[in-house]
Amino acid sequence: MTDLLYLYIFVLAAFVGYEVISRVPVILHTPLMSGSNFVHGVVLVGSMWALAHAETPLQLVLGFLAVFLGAANAAGGYVVTERMLGMFASKSDAARAKKGA
Repeated sequence: MTDLLYLYIFVLAAFVGYEVISRVPVILHTPLMSGSNFVHGVVLVGSMWALAHAETPLQLVLGFLAVFLGAANAAGGYVVTERMLGMFASKSDAARAKKGA
């Protein structure tokens, strides 16, 4: 019964997360995502803790998925932040960055 409860919480969290993010206006999505990168790190640490304490195969699979998706979310947040900051850079800054790379 405990595994079913964990699965229920996981699915419920996925639906709630989707609903919350889908209602954010497009103009606010990128700043909101880049400003909340620290939250992704907390989620990743929590999912690693859950995976470390998993006992059954279902818990291991869900823990692995949580770690994988949390890491992808954190990395994606930093990629979006970098792109957003690149949009605000002046042309001379962009040229200097290309020469230095």
